[in-house]
Amino acid sequence: MTLTLFLHRTISMTSQVSRRWRPRSLVQLVLLAFLVVMLPIAVLMFQAGEALSELSRLADVSARQAVDQTRRARALSNLAVEMERSARQYAVVEQPGLMEIFNDKADEFTDLLDEHQHLLPGNLDLMALRHQIHVLAELPEMPPEEVREQLDQFASFAEHTSAVLEATNRQIDDRIDSISVQAGQVQQRLWLQTAGLVSASLLLMLLCTWLIIRPIRQLERRILSLGSGAEPPRAHHIQGPAELVSLGERLDWLSARLNELEAQKQQFLRHMSHELKTPLASVREGTSLLSDDVAGALTPRQREIVELIDASGEELQTLIEQLLDYNLLQHSQEAVYERFDIATVIKEVLAKHQLALEKKGMQVSAHQQPLEWRADRSRTMRILDNLVSNAIAYGEDGGDLELRAQRRGRTLAIEVANSGEPIADEDREQLFDAFYQGRARRKGALKGSGIGLSVAADCAKAQNGTLTLSDDDPLDVCFRLTLPWNAEDADETNNTPQVMLTAISDDARN
Repeated sequence: MTLTLFLHRTISMTSQVSRRWRPRSLVQLVLLAFLVVMLPIAVLMFQAGEALSELSRLADVSARQAVDQTRRARALSNLAVEMERSARQYAVVEQPGLMEIFNDKADEFTDLLDEHQHLLPGNLDLMALRHQIHVLAELPEMPPEEVREQLDQFASFAEHTSAVLEATNRQIDDRIDSISVQAGQVQQRLWLQTAGLVSASLLLMLLCTWLIIRPIRQLERRILSLGSGAEPPRAHHIQGPAELVSLGERLDWLSARLNELEAQKQQFLRHMSHELKTPLASVREGTSLLSDDVAGALTPRQREIVELIDASGEELQTLIEQLLDYNLLQHSQEAVYERFDIATVIKEVLAKHQLALEKKGMQVSAHQQPLEWRADRSRTMRILDNLVSNAIAYGEDGGDLELRAQRRGRTLAIEVANSGEPIADEDREQLFDAFYQGRARRKGALKGSGIGLSVAADCAKAQNGTLTLSDDDPLDVCFRLTLPWNAEDADETNNTPQVMLTAISDDARN
């Protein structure tokens, strides 16, 4: 919890600082990030070097002191032996020179003893030696008989000297142990500092990564919103290096340009629909008057030509309406849900194409049992209209056309199947793409626009449904529309009818 609060405060402070200052370029930001991340590591290396230098100095000083103290202790022991030897020789041969040697050794022993006093303050053996050396220093002034009587003191003198040597060794061992303990403490401190500074480096690395990634993700969201057509009216200003800020400004320009082109497209479609429908209505009205013999009786050949013109005009009107429907779906994604009867919608769609079906000579089998569903009625009707129109255009003359409806739990499946040339495998992946026309030949005077199935797929998607090509149907081509029960609330979803209505297909010759 504390770490999370620390990160939150750090990011907040960084955001405030970044508002006042930001690197002028992405290269500058990256170099600054590397510098900031390496700073704790540099501090760690400096502290480690200082600690190692201190340990090295301490070990060097201790080693030198240990050598000097050991030499001094051994020198005391050697001097004690030489003093005893000189005194015993003097007691035997009584030569004055031997006492001079004894006196020099005693003076040297006293000096070393004074130096050794700093190493072992308060040592009893050292104090005893100091007392004995003062007593033994008077031997050169004594007659040989008294010297012989004092020789027994050298045994105690040697014992105290050996004890001082052992105390010195223990003191050196304690110092070595102290250095080892201090080295362990330094090592532990270095580990703690390493953990802390490496953690700080990781935090700084994450912070610098966030400073670099944040504007890139802002640009990514802008690009995705532009691609999906959901660009907000006022996009957030990109904060970051100059290159990314400039790229954000270019995206603003691109967004404005796309909006301008979209407005121009809408205006073009509105004008074209009006300009095309007006003369087309006049052409169809004229062909209707000619068909009714208003301008006089027509010969069979002339009537055939008039009917061809009228059929072509009707198909052109259908293409224009499909194009307008496609444009409308691209900008109106909200569905209007209501309850309606699927069988009634199917009848209305077939009635609209009755003349084309009679001309095609297709045998129609349609679902006729009442089946209430909640969905977008106009979009569902548009889907079926495009599928039936597609079956008429590409189906077999005198073939079969079946419209089936079946409820499967909380989903509705409507199938539009027809006999004819199967859809090629290479066309299936792009079958529902706008303006894509497969390898199959459309039967009729005019070529299709390639947006009928795209409009149908978009209408299904707007209702949270799907439109797919079925591969397990007895007929050659079968499109399956799957729609969920689009309820207003959860209660309505739970109260949907639980009766399973199977597909009932009755022949209806149109």
